[in-house]
Amino acid sequence: MQYITAGESHGPQLTAIVTGVPAGLELSERQINSDLSRRQSGYGRGGRQTIERDQVQIKSGVRFGRTLGTPIALVVQNRDWENWSARMAPFGNPPEDLVREVTPRPGHADLVGALKTNTDDCRNVLERASARDTAARVAAAGIARELLAEVGVEIYSYVTSIGSVSMPEEDPMVQAASYRSLDIEFSETRCPDEATTEAMKAEIDKANKAGESLGGIFRVVALGLVPGLGGYASPSDRLTSRIGGALFSIPAIKGVEFGLGFEAARRPGSQVHDPIAHSQQDGFYRTSNNAGGLEGGMTNGMPLVVSAAMKPIPTLMKPLDTVNMETLEPEVASKERSDVCAVPAAAVVAEGEVAFVLANAYLEAFGSTNMADLKQSLASYKKRLATMAR
Repeated sequence: MQYITAGESHGPQLTAIVTGVPAGLELSERQINSDLSRRQSGYGRGGRQTIERDQVQIKSGVRFGRTLGTPIALVVQNRDWENWSARMAPFGNPPEDLVREVTPRPGHADLVGALKTNTDDCRNVLERASARDTAARVAAAGIARELLAEVGVEIYSYVTSIGSVSMPEEDPMVQAASYRSLDIEFSETRCPDEATTEAMKAEIDKANKAGESLGGIFRVVALGLVPGLGGYASPSDRLTSRIGGALFSIPAIKGVEFGLGFEAARRPGSQVHDPIAHSQQDGFYRTSNNAGGLEGGMTNGMPLVVSAAMKPIPTLMKPLDTVNMETLEPEVASKERSDVCAVPAAAVVAEGEVAFVLANAYLEAFGSTNMADLKQSLASYKKRLATMAR
């Protein structure tokens, strides 16, 4: 499967087209809308979220709730378009009172994008570089999530730190697969620990008063994966490279770790690698999960655990210094309506990106024409593994 998105942050709509979807997959607009709502939630979000009420409209590729095996078009309307229709009009002359964006924000695509595209208005860059595009991506990834659910895979995310506040965990790789979804979804920061949630909220309030923004770290976990997804023969086959690339495609993501991640570099091998065991009931399994469910670029049957670090959002209410692109004189950076903290929202986006990679791994391994054949091939694969295990 592949997707492409189009649309500007303040344009009329966001559009996603998904190709390569097998026929016969049951889709739910309600489920996709639920993911869109989760993307908009989280303590520290800005004023834009009070305007938008993201809802998906499926325009093609689905009939009576099931995919046809043809491209699927999804649309999410921008309600804020009404306030921007003159400034973002695709045709006609610019309004006389149009103010060009000429004070690029440090940490954003503003300046480099303007230099690249030879524009004197950063608006032409920031509209597409905006994280608003992730709404279309979450809608597209809803298809991948439905496919994974059909083959018994659950995927979720939770936040481990915001700013200087971190959730205490004795053994993160073990605990990652045990958190209750209700504890995560009911937390305003997507943190399964209630005390840490309150501390994170206080940290966000403090940053808000100071005109600051905050980043943080979140984890994505996938349960129920069969071993052997991905590949080892070519670099592009490895799920580590695919998932890493998918997560780094999310705006503001600055680091990705699988399993222990950088901690593995500080330990001797005997405290890093997961011993292999075998039982008649479970077949081959690992007695620990320091690798985070991936070995040699492939799933090993253990829970997939991947962490990502998000930098603070570059729009600050107390802006940093910049240079006016028109006068070349020092000035303070522009201010765009923005969030104080969007780490919980980024975690939801990351769920979708990881889901898309994993769904493709299933399609490559078990067929992509229709769901009936895929499930039959998957069942045969599981049966073979069970036979080998004995």
